Amino acid sequence: MSVAVLAMLMLVAYAVLTLGVRIFVSIRQTGTTGLIGLREGASLLEIASGVVFVLGNLLGGFSPFAVERDWIGTLGWADGATGHGIGTILAAAGILIVFAAQMGMGSSWRIGVAEDQATDLITGGFFAVTRNPIYTGMFVTWTGFFLMVPTVVAIVGFVLVTLGLEGQVRLVEEPYMRRAHPSYADYERRVGRFFPGIGRSA
Repeated sequence: MSVAVLAMLMLVAYAVLTLGVRIFVSIRQTGTTGLIGLREGASLLEIASGVVFVLGNLLGGFSPFAVERDWIGTLGWADGATGHGIGTILAAAGILIVFAAQMGMGSSWRIGVAEDQATDLITGGFFAVTRNPIYTGMFVTWTGFFLMVPTVVAIVGFVLVTLGLEGQVRLVEEPYMRRAHPSYADYERRVGRFFPGIGRSA
């Protein structure tokens, strides 16, 4: 099995766990999918960050498929057995982090925000280490996929995912959390945005 095929199989597992299984669990817990999408009255920048994030994921997922089909080549300087091994470990770990953090949110898990849907502020488990462990897991996952199948397309995808996540957190989610949870300000001071100790508010 080529590393590109392995990456594609892991991408399928990623989608099944973090979308399929998590949506199923959400329906069982709340009667809804948890998929909200853009909030009502979203600004152009908020919409753009969402579009950029989705595009980055699509490009990242397309990269190993394109390599397997010989549509694009890999970057020789980054393409080697060591990188493949490290990438596989990182991608697997990232997928598990994303899924575990999603499950740790329980019935409060949502994709998107809605002013009329009150949810609990989750600060335990992975959320005691970083305020956005799901996104941290995504960074790890896409870094792993790049190392597995290093292409220019994968780099562009990773950059777009990063920009999209930064936009979603700073423009959409953090402002909403401050409005919805008075205790969020203290949480911001204690816990880093994506990585421990980094991105805490003053």
